[in-house]
Amino acid sequence: MADLVVPQLGESISEAVVARWLKQVGETVAADEPIAELETDKITVQLPSPVAGVLTEQRAKVGATVKVGEVIGGVDASAVAKAAPAAAKPAEAKPAEAKPAEPKPAVGKAIAPPNQPTGRQPAVGAGMAAAAVPARGGNGQSLDKDALLKLTPSQRAQAREVGSIPKAAPTGAPAAASGPNDEARLQRVDPRDEVVPMSPLRKRVAERLVQAQHESASLTTFNEVDMTAVMELRSKYKDSFEKTHGVKLGFMSFFAKACVYACKLYPGINAEVIGGSIVYKKHYDFGIAVSTPKGLVVPVLRDVDALSFAGIEKGILDLAERAKTGKLGLEDLSNGTFSITNGGIYGSMMSTPLLNYPQTGILGMHNIVKRAVVIADEIKIRPMMYLALSYDHRVVDGKEAVSFLVAVKDRLEAPDRMLIEV
Repeated sequence: MADLVVPQLGESISEAVVARWLKQVGETVAADEPIAELETDKITVQLPSPVAGVLTEQRAKVGATVKVGEVIGGVDASAVAKAAPAAAKPAEAKPAEAKPAEPKPAVGKAIAPPNQPTGRQPAVGAGMAAAAVPARGGNGQSLDKDALLKLTPSQRAQAREVGSIPKAAPTGAPAAASGPNDEARLQRVDPRDEVVPMSPLRKRVAERLVQAQHESASLTTFNEVDMTAVMELRSKYKDSFEKTHGVKLGFMSFFAKACVYACKLYPGINAEVIGGSIVYKKHYDFGIAVSTPKGLVVPVLRDVDALSFAGIEKGILDLAERAKTGKLGLEDLSNGTFSITNGGIYGSMMSTPLLNYPQTGILGMHNIVKRAVVIADEIKIRPMMYLALSYDHRVVDGKEAVSFLVAVKDRLEAPDRMLIEV
């Protein structure tokens, strides 16, 4: 019997919620075939079977919170080994007698779970139960079988290659405890009201927002930008851009490019505080906030400074689609250097975005509204947008923050500057 163990899910993740079971008790599974989906405080991950066999138990119900290292089910590898000989000798059954129900054959095409291409599923063979988890690595060093069963497929592959079990990532601080009167207050809730436990993602968002307020000196400065030049340029080239690159030309690529140039001028916005030191990042990996049915996530677009407008638009589209379908990996959400959030798509006129800790800057975009503005002593009707920059005052002074926003504004109002890098 092989246990289904909740594996190490990444730094600072100590628990998950069973989102759904992809296999039911009694069903045949292949080695490394996803059996359950676990929703963590960051992403949804699939729990694979450590061996080929039959799912024999589900210890955790859908919606249950489980800890890293907890056993939530079991797979009987011997069931596959027993089923194979029975399937290989169908002629032994007597034709005059009623044929008893046979166990599911171990050989055949595995059923792919939702969002998993069938062609990527490993075939189930009679000998896989014994060979699913080798006891030795690539260098001949013995490996602990029980420890291997607790790893994800990629971790097992790494262990086999290097000949050692990877060390567990730190689980970080536990979630904040509930207040002493919370249970009593919940018992007094009006029966007409609905009580819904916070999801791990929502809990983590709450913790990080509170952490950002407690561990940084966050301030926000504002400016406004005339979007006329960007809108005219976009209108002029949007059709040919989409025909050439296969993706629509949006506003985000203009803002991302403008922020790269501004971050190079004012590096404190693209930094991090570690203890008594400031780390000025020389790479530009921008978090782009995306709303999903499960809450807000901020996947990271890498090396924005090296991307073209088309590269930025394609990267953002890919991240947004994977965020909404639950296909983001932990690496997609980690180690961003700066963030951009666009509340304007929901109609927000102005807001004060909270820092995506431990980053030192986040830009907030808002809706575009035609307003009367004075240009060269004349009143003009222009499409205007308010911009908000929240920054960590421990690293960034007010002058630097205001200058950063002015640099972004100047490049958006004259986007040709970004083409010649001035």
